[in-house]
Amino acid sequence: MEFTYFDAHSHVQGSEYDRDRAELLTAMATEGIGTMTVGVDLASSRAAVALASAHAHVYAAVGQHPTDTDEPFAPDAFAAMARNARTVAVGECGLDYFRTDDVAAARAAQVPLFEAQIALAVAAQKPLMIHARPSTGTVDAYRELIDILKSAKREHGDALTGNVHFFVGGVDEARDLFDLDFTVSYTAVITFARDYDEVIRFAPLERILSETDSPYVAPAPHRGKRNDPRAVKTVVAALAGIRGEDEETVRAATLANAVRVFQLA
Repeated sequence: MEFTYFDAHSHVQGSEYDRDRAELLTAMATEGIGTMTVGVDLASSRAAVALASAHAHVYAAVGQHPTDTDEPFAPDAFAAMARNARTVAVGECGLDYFRTDDVAAARAAQVPLFEAQIALAVAAQKPLMIHARPSTGTVDAYRELIDILKSAKREHGDALTGNVHFFVGGVDEARDLFDLDFTVSYTAVITFARDYDEVIRFAPLERILSETDSPYVAPAPHRGKRNDPRAVKTVVAALAGIRGEDEETVRAATLANAVRVFQLA
């Protein structure tokens, strides 16, 4: 089906939608909203592929979240899912140092997990869906992420690409990611926080995607409630307002960017 909007990162396969998922998916189709539902472990990745296989406006990403290091990574199982035609990205994977008192230990566990998923993405010829969250008051996870991607880019070249979701880095981090042929995506946090305005204005429009991270981060004035991919309309409107650009121009661009990055059929 053709889309009007694309939510580049959601979790609509999650239990939060068990009560009304069918109704939500119908409403999304009616409004021309597509989404990528993103796995964070083996079970949720399998659920993402199953949901995407049943609905033309849903695609899947499969991967293991950086903080999910208690579960051993299952490369063969993830590789099989990554080869599925409805899987358009590997992730969410990356680095997360936000909720730890021992960054060194987190790094030791998370870096090999991330590198394994980079290899998986390159082998499957799928882009990465990256999660990166730095320690409070720093950009440590972003700087290390960029170093890892630079090294991998030297090895794999144009075969390595992807998106950094829920981007909270600064202009310097954004510039480095763009130089590596990565995009960044924004959630409805930009409807109530002004921390990201400078980067949003700096970024070339062809490097920005819209997402909701549903069921999290509902836009103002619905904060605290369950979010869903229909809020991507609000994200696009907020991006346009911050950038001082026509909303239709931003809508069309973020949609085209998602189609390009994830090779959406």
